Order: sequence, then C-alpha cells, then structure tokens
Amino acid sequence: MTAPTPRTWATIDLNALNYNFARVRELCPSANITPVIKSNGYGHGVAKIAKSLAASNTQFDCFIVATLQEALEVAGLGLGKSVVLLAGFIDESELRLCLDKKIQPVIHSAYQVEIAMALLVSEYQQCPKKFWVEFNSGMNRLGQRQEASIATYKKLAELANTDLVFMSHLAFADDMLLPASHDFTQQQISRFAEAKNILHRDFVKLETSFAASAGILSLPETHHDTVRPGVMLYGSSPLTSENGLDVGLRPVMTLSSRLIAINEVKAGETLGYGASYTCRTDTRIGVVSVGYGDGYPRSASSETPVVVKTATGDFKSHVAGRVSMDMITIDLGGSDAKINDEVVLWGKGLCADEVAKSVDTIAYELFCKVTDRVNYRYLD
Repeated sequence: MTAPTPRTWATIDLNALNYNFARVRELCPSANITPVIKSNGYGHGVAKIAKSLAASNTQFDCFIVATLQEALEVAGLGLGKSVVLLAGFIDESELRLCLDKKIQPVIHSAYQVEIAMALLVSEYQQCPKKFWVEFNSGMNRLGQRQEASIATYKKLAELANTDLVFMSHLAFADDMLLPASHDFTQQQISRFAEAKNILHRDFVKLETSFAASAGILSLPETHHDTVRPGVMLYGSSPLTSENGLDVGLRPVMTLSSRLIAINEVKAGETLGYGASYTCRTDTRIGVVSVGYGDGYPRSASSETPVVVKTATGDFKSHVAGRVSMDMITIDLGGSDAKINDEVVLWGKGLCADEVAKSVDTIAYELFCKVTDRVNYRYLD
C-alpha cells in the first residue's frame, strides 16, 4: 500500500541544533552547559533532540526538564546524562523516585525542604545525590527569598554525599535597552550576587546558575558556573529586538505544507469564515493544507508571512482570511505558484520569531503547539 503524501510536515535539522549548541559554548567558554529539553524538546521531539545533543561535540553533564514524567522519559533513554527536574517533587514518593532514578530535583519551596530532611536524615545517606536550590531574586514564581533559600542550602549541605547548585532565574532580561528591563534585571543580578557572597562565607566551593537563553546572549555577567540554554538551541531568540538569525542561530524546525487549491477571487469578494478579508483587486488565492488542528495559530492575520517555494524561487506572501482547523488561504499575487508547491510557515527561509511577532506570541509557543497530526522528518 502506498503511503499518503504528508499534508503538513515539520523538518527538524539536527545539524542546526548542534550548531546552536556549539554557539552556546562560544558564548560561555568556561561554564557548564545544561540544555533544556522540556515540553517534548520545545515541540521538536525529545528523544531525537536528546540523542543528538548527547552525540554532539559539545560536552555537558545533564539535561533539564520541567515535569517528573519528562525526567523519567529522558532518564530512560540511557544516554549517560543526569536529568534536572525544574518542578522538583511534591511528596516523599516523588522524592524517592528522583533519588532512585538519579534525577536532580530543584528545591523551590519550604515544604520540599521538610520532606527532604525528614527522609534523608535516615535514608539514602550513602547514595550520591544532587539538589538545585532556587532563590527567588525577583520573578516571584518558584524559589524562596534570600534568608530562606540560604537556610535551605545550609540544611541540605549537612547531608552526606550531597552536591548542591544555587540557582535563580531572570524574569525581564529580554530587552536590556528598555529602562524598565535594564533596571529590573540589575536588581536581580545584585540580589543574586549578595546571596552568593553570603553563602561564600561558609562554602568555598559553590556552584551557581543564573542565565538561560536571554542571559547567555546578552548578559555575560550572569553566566556563573552553569548556564541553561533553552529556546536558543532551537534557533529562536528570546530578545525582543533581535531574532534568531540576528544573534547567529540557525532554525531547527521548518514547518511546511502544500498548496491544494488555487482560486481566482474577484475584487470585493471575501474569504473564509466571518468574511473577514476582502480582496481589493482580482487576486489569485492559494489554499494551504494546514490549520489550527496542526498547531498553526488561529490568531494569524494578513500581517502573518508565509513563503511559497515556486519553480522560479521563493515567493514571500501572507495569510489572507481567517485560519480554519485544516486550511489557510494566502495571497499568491503575481507568482507562478502551482498546486502541490511547498509553503513554509516558519523555519528555514522564514524566521519563526518573525511569524511569532506577527501573531502576538513567541516562537516557544509556535514550536510547542505543533500537533501530532504533523509528520516529523529528521535531518542529521
């Protein structure tokens, strides 16, 4: 039986992934690197992403994920890398599971400290373990304030065979040219430095981690001992004024579909649901086999770009009309586009950051919302 031609597909360029990973090393030559592969590798397929990173020339010791289910999945790949769990554990059974599977949980709340101390004073004493102690330097999401986080660090340091990382997270480092972003981030940097200096009074050896992608790209003073690259690995920039290409990254995911119909629409006629788009002139309209059922954003408008790969070259155009579950319509202008031509929704030739900006979101969300109706192809 002949397999059907994929109507919509995502091409994942693992060479671009490893190029971006090496870019992190260029920016942080002396720091440990802990790649973030949460949310199914930012929608790219966690197993393939993890295996490719593990086989790359860039050295690292552990992955970072968000949920215990993700941590168990990555640990089960048998890649010889530890796994850091950002959410930490919620009860003793989850802590035991982390310890048994050599998962490194983040300690971000007082209840976790109580659970850990109650268990570990009598059990797992001979078991090597590592915790990441999160300090709330201003994001007010996870982490304890200075006095409590330092007390947590000191308590855990009393446990046998226990290594620790003191960490925090930048909340507003995506636009350092904006005074509010600059001032807020400088406050966070100062708070982290103060907490670190206090801990150094009792601990000569202190591993610290502060920077994720935004800090890696724009704030070398936040690199410290360990950096945590996330979206930049996948070719997107977290910075508001620069896209992935601007900061020297390569797109990893290219989402594509095909033209399945071409219609001649008269001036004054409308397109799609709600009759929300009116053609100003006689227009060739292409129907593309992708929609919000595939993860393409329903919020896309006539400002949202697409690229049609025609016989004579790439033709950049835009969405015309409302996004449906299975289809979008686009303006083909005076191009030589024909049925079955590839249409790039984002990726190589059309930066995901540009598309995200046009739909008032971020590339993270575009990547993570691609559904399982989309066929994945991996290039290595």
